[in-house]
Amino acid sequence: MEKAMLGKTGFMVSRVTYGGIISMRETQKDSDRYVAMAVDRGINYFDVAPSYEDAQDQLGPSLKPYRKGVYLACKTERRDAAGAKEELLGSLKALQTDYFDVYQLHAMTTKEDLERVFAPGGAMETLVWAKKEGLIRNIGITTHSEDCVLSALDCFQFDTVLFPMNWALGVIKGWGDRISERAKKENIGLLAMKTLIHRRWREGEERVYPKSWCKPVYENEALGVAGMKYGLYKGAATLIPPGNYDRFRFMLNHIDRALEPLTEEEWALLRTEAETVKNELIF
Repeated sequence: MEKAMLGKTGFMVSRVTYGGIISMRETQKDSDRYVAMAVDRGINYFDVAPSYEDAQDQLGPSLKPYRKGVYLACKTERRDAAGAKEELLGSLKALQTDYFDVYQLHAMTTKEDLERVFAPGGAMETLVWAKKEGLIRNIGITTHSEDCVLSALDCFQFDTVLFPMNWALGVIKGWGDRISERAKKENIGLLAMKTLIHRRWREGEERVYPKSWCKPVYENEALGVAGMKYGLYKGAATLIPPGNYDRFRFMLNHIDRALEPLTEEEWALLRTEAETVKNELIF
């Protein structure tokens, strides 16, 4: 699989990421099988979080045979230094590793989140300490709020940003445009999630993929590929699939097509489909 440079990290990462939710609620045997297949297909970037139920406990043993050859990213939702340190050390143990290649402030959303992590005794103290100690190599941030992450980038030189580069939101709202431009300008590693997401689940609708809180594109191959292309067009080094094996496999099988430029027909498809879901956007 083609690799891309992840900002200033120096990491050449696979264009598709293995999201830890793929291993969540699975047997250890299935998690092992999924990870082995991913590595065999060229995946070298894995992302997980302690908030993903049992994903860390599953992924640790699954990744153990491959740890030296892959990049592993993890996260903390704790906003205080002591809590972040506790969560970091717990994740290292669960994932059976001595360090994380990227460690991220997770789900940063509000002004209060920013104030807490950057205050004395805030989580940033732990992340800076951990980097000095060699427990983490790069510091990142994940968010669903464009304003929040842009403010965070004014406070600290983060190495990576994980953000929903969703085509429907982008077409309707210009969502993610400012982050895309900032990441390119400052050479920040951009990781794109939600590129394969269609809309919110509707009330009473069968949730074909129960681990996904919003509806993935699964019945329209052309739209799925165009959505992936959109994320790469916005500057993402790698795409993070919805949290299920089937959609992960879809990305693997179509990433070569997704590396080609968006055509006029695909832009038209995205614009048309975005109009149909503009009242059901995920954010």
